[in-house]
Amino acid sequence: METVGDVTRMRLVGGDLALDFVNTRSGPPTGPPDDDLLAGYPELVAWSVYAGALTDAEAAHMRRRSPADPKTAVALARRIRDDLDEVFRALATDRTPPTPALDRLRDDEAEALGHARLEPGSPFRWTWREDDTLARPVRPIVHAAVDLLTTGALNRIKACGGCRFLFYDESKNRSRRWCSMEDCGTDEKIRRYVATRRARTTH
Repeated sequence: METVGDVTRMRLVGGDLALDFVNTRSGPPTGPPDDDLLAGYPELVAWSVYAGALTDAEAAHMRRRSPADPKTAVALARRIRDDLDEVFRALATDRTPPTPALDRLRDDEAEALGHARLEPGSPFRWTWREDDTLARPVRPIVHAAVDLLTTGALNRIKACGGCRFLFYDESKNRSRRWCSMEDCGTDEKIRRYVATRRARTTH
């Protein structure tokens, strides 16, 4: 698997392709991000393979095509990510998503489906196997976002308490607070432990 710029350094903890795409930027819960995986088109393609949005064969084809105009495709991907961030972060904090971002997402979905094919199965599903455009990597991401908004349990979309990541809470009692216990959950446990020890030593 291609790992240009180490795109695997950010774990796939969102539980949904669209949320994982938002999580290609990392950082604290508030303020600007401090890391961004989408440094260029090779990274976009590599991350899409990592996340399962592209096959290795599709990625190889995209890499061969990328000299055409990769900056435009990367700019599109970043704009879509900004819109998805606005929409899903609003839902995670019990706010109404901004209408302009939703309108652009609608247009992006119409564009994505205009390049899709219905593949027989049980059930049928949309595929982009014949899409030869540089925007191919973002098509399934846009579709996943619309699918989550229209069929998902929106109250399960949450923001991590320790970083800027978003995730879909599939726990039975909807009590998940962290993107992962191995990362932010463990950090919080350590902070609590240190705070408790300090409190004991000052009394």
